[in-house]
Amino acid sequence: MSLLPWTQIETVLLDMDGTLLDLHFDNHFWLHHIPQKIAQKRGISLDQAKQFIQLEYQQVIGTINWYCLDFWAEKLDMNILEAKREIEHLISLREDTLPFLDALHQSGRKVVLVTNAHPDSLSLKVEHTHLDSHIDSLISTHEFGVTKESQLLWERLHNRLKFNPATTLFVDDSLNILQAAKDFGIEHLLAVKNPDSKQETRHIDEFPAIEDYRTLLGEITTQPFRI
Repeated sequence: MSLLPWTQIETVLLDMDGTLLDLHFDNHFWLHHIPQKIAQKRGISLDQAKQFIQLEYQQVIGTINWYCLDFWAEKLDMNILEAKREIEHLISLREDTLPFLDALHQSGRKVVLVTNAHPDSLSLKVEHTHLDSHIDSLISTHEFGVTKESQLLWERLHNRLKFNPATTLFVDDSLNILQAAKDFGIEHLLAVKNPDSKQETRHIDEFPAIEDYRTLLGEITTQPFRI
């Protein structure tokens, strides 16, 4: 049995971090690299730095500021993009990403990246992965001033792209964001079980979920969209 009804899917909206890219870079950056830099900058212990930054994260999680490099640069008095470049060697595509994107293109479907990442972070990752050569459009939600957690984002994105929610697939590693897309009316949803290659695969019941996109390739290419 197919995980998704591909003959009913015309447009594919894709998250970036944890969905197309290994989330290890971001987790390592925000949970380890930034606390280390704070500890060095302020002359405090690493544990103190981690406690401090966790409290700061909790105040803005899910909002545009959580994803905003400018916000964190001002909050921490630190060049966040420069800090990201210090560990940019960790930026990597999932092994199954390019076969997945190529199959989607070969099937004639429209493929759009929709990420909460700040435009500077998006540019850095495109620089390392060349995602832009495999996707029709790349969109940062910062263009709209709200994140994918918000219904307002989905309304504005729908106005921009004119996609049909009934024939659209949205793929993300965040269950909260997938729920927001479902609430908006997007019919086809897919969760990622293993966003971070250094962490264990998750068990997900709320949505259809995937561990390796390559298991979908045959279905994608042999089941074109039919109106």
